[in-house]
Amino acid sequence: MIDESRVEAGALSATGVSAERVLEEVRKLRASDAPTHGGRLFAYVYDPAVPGLDELAAAAHQESAHVNGLDPTAFPSLLAMENALVGAAGRVLGAGPGTTAPDVVGSVTSGGTESLILAVKTARDAHPEIAAPRIVVPSSAHAAFAKAAHYLRVALDVVPVSPETLRPDPAAMAAAIRPETVLVACSAPSYAHGVVDPVTQIAAAAAEAGVRCHVDACFGGWTLPYLRRLGEPVPPFDFAVPGVTSISVDLHKYAYAPKGVSVLLHRDASLRAPQYFAYADWPGYTMINPVIASTRSGGPIAAAYATLRHLGDEGYLRLTAITRDAVAGLADAVRAVEGLRLMAEPESTVVCFTATEGGPDLFVLVDELTARGWHTQPQLSYDGLPASVHLTVTAAVAPRVAEFGPDLTDAVAAAQAVGPVALPPELTALAASLTPDALTPELVAGLAAGLGMGGETDGAPLPERMAMVNTLLDAAPPALRERLLVEFVGLLQRPTW
Repeated sequence: MIDESRVEAGALSATGVSAERVLEEVRKLRASDAPTHGGRLFAYVYDPAVPGLDELAAAAHQESAHVNGLDPTAFPSLLAMENALVGAAGRVLGAGPGTTAPDVVGSVTSGGTESLILAVKTARDAHPEIAAPRIVVPSSAHAAFAKAAHYLRVALDVVPVSPETLRPDPAAMAAAIRPETVLVACSAPSYAHGVVDPVTQIAAAAAEAGVRCHVDACFGGWTLPYLRRLGEPVPPFDFAVPGVTSISVDLHKYAYAPKGVSVLLHRDASLRAPQYFAYADWPGYTMINPVIASTRSGGPIAAAYATLRHLGDEGYLRLTAITRDAVAGLADAVRAVEGLRLMAEPESTVVCFTATEGGPDLFVLVDELTARGWHTQPQLSYDGLPASVHLTVTAAVAPRVAEFGPDLTDAVAAAQAVGPVALPPELTALAASLTPDALTPELVAGLAAGLGMGGETDGAPLPERMAMVNTLLDAAPPALRERLLVEFVGLLQRPTW
């Protein structure tokens, strides 16, 4: 017999729940989320502030939500929309008829991470004769490359970036190429700092060595050609650059499509061929997949198609101009505050800043900005690079720029008054001496409790202020950071019975 009290507490109700009540529950849960619209969230979401676009995308998603991308012959509508999205991305990134890359092909994926995993998989599988393949990436490359290397058992050769330019030295990238190297990667732009790597020189070095070169344009690459058209000095980075063999770009970022849709492009079909997985040695249907997933909902693809069709080339040019001006305004606001400095002069859609000597504790500053309604992204120190604050800027931010400057000034003053976070001596000692293998569940639970995480008395698993947590993570070496965060997130992800 069903225990109705247990079932009712989770998602699976005993007898079913009315549609109105379900939506009410979802809205109640959503009330605790960071705001996805309004221009005050500088990470994770991309808001163009275009009236009616959400409704259009949702309607298109609904039309194709139950269409399955597993078999394009059964659902040709989805195939047509995928081909249209690939063509649009190729056109934006310097490919197509009349260009030096007329034969570009591609695939639609679920996001940038899948696109990068597939780029690495394709390069690896193109060389089955290499028993221990390797890839070369700058230290600023997206962490998804490390994830791809881990999943695919490919060695990762990391080249440091300059503390001044935040870019890798092309000569160092070239020197890192070995006979076992199957892929060299660079960013346009990098996520952390928003700068464009020296793609021309890196691609030339890869081509000379006979190695593929992938440009990760997932984050802000969609905007770079439009910024160039607006007169900004965007360096070469796309298929116009000889030696660039593949590019990834996310449509759910600055193409403003709903999540999750990315495109992975290859210069020609022969380069893409190893991306496919096919299997016929079983009694079921012959499986052939261009991407990682087999079954794929057509909803996100249809929503992306509707978004691109509605906004059009002129719409993206206009939104990029609005975003460029917002970036300039936010950068000016940072420059005007004593104790802060830009990590790099903005050249894409990112404003990244750090503290000068005697400036505020950045993690306290992030909390103070949060208290004022600004949701920013703290970045921990790494390999000589200081901790920083990352702002992903979208068109929706533009109307808020005038508000940010005074709030930033007030937040810095408040952070200075609070002073830097002082970790308890025992936590400082642990961060300096603890190894990942030494972490036990009991130790992690104790650390979490001491940091205000995982409490159940008020239903809030996270502390309101995160400066203490971020300071502890910043004091720990990367391997320990990883393990601590895995354990902390594990504490948060507990089933509701």
